[in-house]
Amino acid sequence: MYCDECQKKPAAVHLTKIINGEKSEVHLCEDCAQAQHKEWTLGIDANFPLNKFLAGLLGYDPQATGASMNLTFTPPEKCESCGFNYNQMSQIGRFGCNRCYKHFKDKVGPLLRRVQGSNRHTGKVPQRTGGTIRLEREIQSLRLALQEHVVREEFEEAAKVRDQIREIEKKLGR
Repeated sequence: MYCDECQKKPAAVHLTKIINGEKSEVHLCEDCAQAQHKEWTLGIDANFPLNKFLAGLLGYDPQATGASMNLTFTPPEKCESCGFNYNQMSQIGRFGCNRCYKHFKDKVGPLLRRVQGSNRHTGKVPQRTGGTIRLEREIQSLRLALQEHVVREEFEEAAKVRDQIREIEKKLGR
């Protein structure tokens, strides 16, 4: 997919804007996105330090950590997949990979619950990026349907649903 503006470079920024129920999408390359960012950010300051905001929510204070008197050194816990640690995430305000969410869920879960009201994403998932998430949601809905069929003693229908769940789980590599 190429940039909607210059038609030359591949699109790296995908914006969806819904105003009064009217949806519009724009796909821009990095250069065109920077040139038009004021229009799409609705006047939000581009220098807003999101990483500092998130670091503040996590309780990270660089001055306090530099002056701490911790005499025992324990190496920071790292994500098995990307090697990112929690302190790095606190400093820059984002994770290294998608598996960091599971690895640091004990620390991040309460924060997400406080900020978003839940630590589980239940909203829409873009079709172009949400392959695994969509399949997991489909499995959840099929499991509910399976339970309903079992309660109603519709065992043939339940077996069909069970087979669908197994096929999807194969796709996910389970």
